[in-house]
Order: sequence, then C-alpha cells, then structure tokens
Amino acid sequence: MAIWLTLCGAIVVIAYLLGSFPTGYIAVKQLKGIDIRQVGSGSTGATNVLRILGKGPGAFVLVLDALKGVLAIALVYWLFNFNQIQNYIPPTVDVQVWQPWLITIAGLAAILGHSKSIFLGFTGGKSVAISLGILLAISWQVGLATAGVFAIVMAISRIVSLSSIAGAIAVSIFMVILHQPLPYILFGIAGGLYVILRHRPNIGRLRAGTEPKIGQNVATPEQTT
Repeated sequence: MAIWLTLCGAIVVIAYLLGSFPTGYIAVKQLKGIDIRQVGSGSTGATNVLRILGKGPGAFVLVLDALKGVLAIALVYWLFNFNQIQNYIPPTVDVQVWQPWLITIAGLAAILGHSKSIFLGFTGGKSVAISLGILLAISWQVGLATAGVFAIVMAISRIVSLSSIAGAIAVSIFMVILHQPLPYILFGIAGGLYVILRHRPNIGRLRAGTEPKIGQNVATPEQTT
C-alpha cells in the first residue's frame, strides 16, 4: 500500500509541476524580452499574451496551457493502465472508485500550479485554459459544453473575464446534467470557484463598467490577476 500511495502522490506532484510550466511567461520573454507579469494585466495566461504579442502567440499559449491539463489527467490514466504498475495496486483498492478521485486531485493540483507556479515565485495565470484541457480529458462532453458557454458569452460581450466566469459557473451544472461521478462534480465546483476567485479584480472592474473588451488594453498592470 505504501508504494501505491507514493505513486499516487508522485502523480499529483507531477501534475502540479506540469501546471506550473510557465508557457506564457516563456513565450513573451523569448519573443519580446520582457516579463509578462509587468505588463498588461500581469497574468501569464493566453489573454495577456494575446494583448502583448497578438493572435498567433496567444492561440499557441492557449493550446499549450490546455495540453498541460490534458497531460496531467493522462498521467492518472497511465498509472491505472500501465501493466507493471498494476502489480502495485493493492487488492483493497477499487480502481473504479479510486481513479476518479485521483483524477480530481491531480486536476486541482495542475490548476493550482498554473496560477501559483513554483517557477515564477508562485505567481501565474487564472487557470482558465488549463481547466478546459482538464475538462476535455475528464469528459469531452462537459469540456465542449463549457467551451460553448464561453464562446457564446464572448461573442455577445467581447469580454474574456466575463466569459471565463460564465464558463466556471456552467461547468458544475454540466457535470450534474451529464451524470458525471461525484468526484468530477466536486472538481467542477472547486475548480470553478477557484477560477472565479482568480478573477476578483476583473469582477470589480465589471461592476464598475471599466473591464476592457477584447482588443482593448488594460490600463493598470495588476500582479497575478
């Protein structure tokens, strides 16, 4: 049992490190030679990269950040399906019960890593893109439905933060509607609340009517928002 718990713990740590990989920071540093945390919104995510470098790099960072989430969940599936590791699964462990919980924990670790990167002094982005990747890996139906909500709100409002918050609220609803396991429903609730909390400054600007629409510049840099 000790070996199995160690393997599960290692997967969670690796998921956090995957989430921590600072894609946006590296892209802006390499292409423009500046620290992305000191410009725009201060976030290392794809939206701020879009503001600084344009659509191509922004889309590239978006995809890579989503892939970090996919890889974090893929590691859990690998752990439960790799033949040599199966020998270390204790007979008392019900894989059907254990796997969704480990996926949930690894997913939350990856989200935390993206926003609190160990490589950037525990700063980062808002964990929207990586959350989408995790959702697609957990349940592509929930992932696509959540992305659809984001796209609809984005088309109407042209405000990324509002669209992200709408998606964060919708994910829990879709988890329930599509009859996902309890751990995934809890992931939707916890992950969604965390994404919303990461948008607290944006919520303040939304209430004040000063939140910029896509294509507009952020007036005041805000660290790790």
